[in-house]
Amino acid sequence: MPHSPVPDPSFTADAPLARSAPAYSALVARLRSAGCVFAEDEADVLLSAALDPADLDKMAERRAAGVPLEHVVGWAEFAGLRVAVDPGVFVPRRRTEFLVGQAARLAPERPAVVDLCCGSGALGAALAALRPGAELHAADVDPAAVACARRNVAAFGGAVYSGDLYDPLPRGLRGSVDVLLANVPYVPTGEIGLLPGEARDHEARTALDGGPDGLATLRRVSAAAPGWLAPGGRLLFETSERQAETAAAIAAGDGLDVRVADDEEIGATVVVATAPGC
Repeated sequence: MPHSPVPDPSFTADAPLARSAPAYSALVARLRSAGCVFAEDEADVLLSAALDPADLDKMAERRAAGVPLEHVVGWAEFAGLRVAVDPGVFVPRRRTEFLVGQAARLAPERPAVVDLCCGSGALGAALAALRPGAELHAADVDPAAVACARRNVAAFGGAVYSGDLYDPLPRGLRGSVDVLLANVPYVPTGEIGLLPGEARDHEARTALDGGPDGLATLRRVSAAAPGWLAPGGRLLFETSERQAETAAAIAAGDGLDVRVADDEEIGATVVVATAPGC
């Protein structure tokens, strides 16, 4: 679709893109016309990320075409961190910060942490930032996600493995994981087509598709979790409000003590499943 170029917002070497009123207004209008609900906020992000007016114009064009903002600029703000997010990699949702907060509150000192279905590695990195000294391991089946996660967890000394769920993890972790984060895909296959285009067209299908009822991956994670968790260790996963009762029953059926936590304001629902203690 043709578009009007963004006016030069006073580019200088010392200030890559100084915000000028005409440039900002034009950018906001362009984003809003493309359907961006938070056009002002997104304009601020694009202006902060662009190297020069031509770069800004290219990024604005990609965003207006429906590419997720995080893929356009290459990062997302999550739980106080700036997390790298490569094209095709699942974008960490702000509501998932609630899961990290629950995990941080429950984690012991210097916990052994596993981040399954890790995507960008945002959850594990955020928890490690809140729990210094954590032993962090992460895994994903998507090679693009693995490459991205390795960059994000490097600062915390974490290791990222490529493979299906627990398969690539070191065997020595069995029975010793204090916190198992599993941001499993939970969208039912038949509802993938109803997702916003940003997710449907630009994120890996494996990060979204949870099978016929949305809980297929969760069943596999939960069934094996008791063998990996330390006594009193916890599995935490996000689900939708309507799936929460069934998801909690799945974890309870696998011998875990279950409770459901939610934050109605941000629309987050998290199941916390605890392994039997000593």
